[in-house]
Amino acid sequence: MTELNSCEPRKIKVIGPYTFSVGDTTGLSDYKRGGIVTQVNMPDQNPPESLADPEFVITDFAKFERPGQLHIGFQALHKYFKECGSLPKPRNKVDAEKFISIAKEINSTCGEKAKVEEVDEKLLELLAYNATGDICPMQAVIGGIAAQEVMKACSGKFNPIKQWLYFDSLECYPEEGELTEADCKATSDRYQNQVSVMGAEFQKKLGNQKYFMVGSGAIGCELLKNFAMIGLACSEDGCITITDMDIIEKSNLNRQFLFRPHDVQILQSVTLISSLLTCIEKAMHKVADNSLRQNTASEHIKRIVSLLAFTAPQIHESGEGSSVHESKLKNHPHQNRVGPETENIYNDEFFEGLTGVANALDNVDARMYMDRRCVYYRKSLLESGTLGTKGNVQVVLPFLTESYSSSQDPPEKSIPICTLKNFPNAIEHTIQWARDEFEGLFRNPQENVSLYINDPKFMERTLKLSGVLPDMHVDYILAAANLRAESYGLEQIRDRDYIIKELEKIRVAPFKPKEGVKISVTDAEAQASSQESAERNRYNDDTNLHMDFICATSNLRAENYEIPPADKHKTKGIAGKIIPAIATTTSAVAGLVCLELFKMVNGNKKLESYKNGFINLALPFYGFSEPIAAPTQEYNGIKFSLWDRIDVNGIQQNGVEMTLQEFLDYFQKELNLEITMLSQGVCMLYSFFMQAAKLKERKALKMSEVVTKVSKKKIPKHVRHLVLEICCNDPEGEDVEVPYVRYTFR
Repeated sequence: MTELNSCEPRKIKVIGPYTFSVGDTTGLSDYKRGGIVTQVNMPDQNPPESLADPEFVITDFAKFERPGQLHIGFQALHKYFKECGSLPKPRNKVDAEKFISIAKEINSTCGEKAKVEEVDEKLLELLAYNATGDICPMQAVIGGIAAQEVMKACSGKFNPIKQWLYFDSLECYPEEGELTEADCKATSDRYQNQVSVMGAEFQKKLGNQKYFMVGSGAIGCELLKNFAMIGLACSEDGCITITDMDIIEKSNLNRQFLFRPHDVQILQSVTLISSLLTCIEKAMHKVADNSLRQNTASEHIKRIVSLLAFTAPQIHESGEGSSVHESKLKNHPHQNRVGPETENIYNDEFFEGLTGVANALDNVDARMYMDRRCVYYRKSLLESGTLGTKGNVQVVLPFLTESYSSSQDPPEKSIPICTLKNFPNAIEHTIQWARDEFEGLFRNPQENVSLYINDPKFMERTLKLSGVLPDMHVDYILAAANLRAESYGLEQIRDRDYIIKELEKIRVAPFKPKEGVKISVTDAEAQASSQESAERNRYNDDTNLHMDFICATSNLRAENYEIPPADKHKTKGIAGKIIPAIATTTSAVAGLVCLELFKMVNGNKKLESYKNGFINLALPFYGFSEPIAAPTQEYNGIKFSLWDRIDVNGIQQNGVEMTLQEFLDYFQKELNLEITMLSQGVCMLYSFFMQAAKLKERKALKMSEVVTKVSKKKIPKHVRHLVLEICCNDPEGEDVEVPYVRYTFR
């Protein structure tokens, strides 16, 4: 078989784990000995061949025919530039017509496999209109995808794109009306390339946005960079509020480009702003330097500032040189956790002044909380997340789409207890066992003690328990004492009466508080203390021994079961369920988020204009779908969705708040509904089966007084509305589903 030594690459067939077939060898000479096989990855087609016989990666099956049209369109762009020396001007009809004629010519002369049945003139007209423009979100998406392809080429890991991928987001344009050449006229500021695509009026709207960004980690850094580059909230009326309670960890540095090694252990939100301001200051110093007043240098600084400057000072050139003027952008970095405990900060006034919310969170609980707040205040939400090479984007729009919480992913698969305890067969099993051991030894006992110290009703419950089950306590002591005596070879005593008499002689020493122990006296102190404790107990803190214990314990157990051990780095990843974040994925996801933001700013109302995105750069897979419409229900002929509510103004014309009885009468009279149960949170305020005396007392109280009485808590001063849940009957006595009630009492 010496013919195989210099043959062209042959397609093989895998037969088993250690065998494969090289095809028909009957025409070859006899096999002699040895041989080395080299695997060769064959290219599908070279560029000229694939241009004539294209294979497309479909990103949106609602646009199944579009890749073929864009394939012709981009060839026409290259030919137009070659013939005219420039690209078609923004919104120029003459240039667009010439471009379309070139596209038709290319389509008529290309091979049958690349030819489209009919050129989509409207689509190609839009391609010509934005040929000279640049928008940051599109660059972020394409850049993230392209960078991942470079990594694939360098590492040989994951499958490359095969072979042509076209991505468009033409839904960003306004649904009504059409931009003109005057609207997209070139400007002298740094937004000129974006204005040439989206128009000057759009840029003004973008600058007036007021956004709340929750989280400033990997996605947060990318979002903030994009916000700076597109000019979000860069006008006097614009504002972006950022909050993040996390500190910067060493592992964050590879994917969060605004953080540096000296920022480790500092709060993310504060560092984010200071890092951006530092970039601005450096850019300003360079502009002021006489050696950098040349046009090329000035343009370079413009790019630096527009890329990195959150407060985005604009650089204006004059005959005397360059001068820098600060924009009026306001940014507010917070270090607060979003939750019920911070609703006095992020209150009605705060949310009602927002245009929208952008999540950059790393946990489901916080996402669901922000989703509930956005539904309550009827604000749009841009939700995104990454998991290694996978990423997703979801857009939530008031009265149009379902919310983030409307659908949930299936729960993660857990390792069976029997496998962990008795039959481990992988290092993941021993690491999980070691983590459980750590929790049992060093966390659970401390939490139980904390409950004992902080629960004011602990003693009361203990006294009740001793009066109800004394026999069980004696049974426990009798059995435990004799078992312990048996362990030490002592004489056992099973006389119950004797044991009770001996117990009565025991005097428990009175409680003496330890010195130097600080007990939190307010919820705020307790929260701060718990946060500090949580920070100290992080698995990715290399200064403590948490991971050392888990790694050593896991490897000892693995040795018992002949499982290959894992080093500390691998153990940390498995125990902490850490999947490395990749800058390419966060870039692509942040770009997709900003494309959806463009649609919101333009005021697009059609559901099909918006896209939820799902990507996996490794496969590669790119999928986009329309958001799911908000489901509707009906009562008394009135349709409602999760975005609807019943607003009740509790302050009557005489300035007095309505009573519970008046509240019940309001629903009977205005909505023809009989309330059978009324609750606020976990507190039942009213029900038809309550005792008559209690009902009579509550019906005479004001609504806010009823809430205070039942919950035994004062309503905070910042609260102006109460969220009430009601169960109702219609006039026929049938139960009906109704929206929640927002009751205004201040």
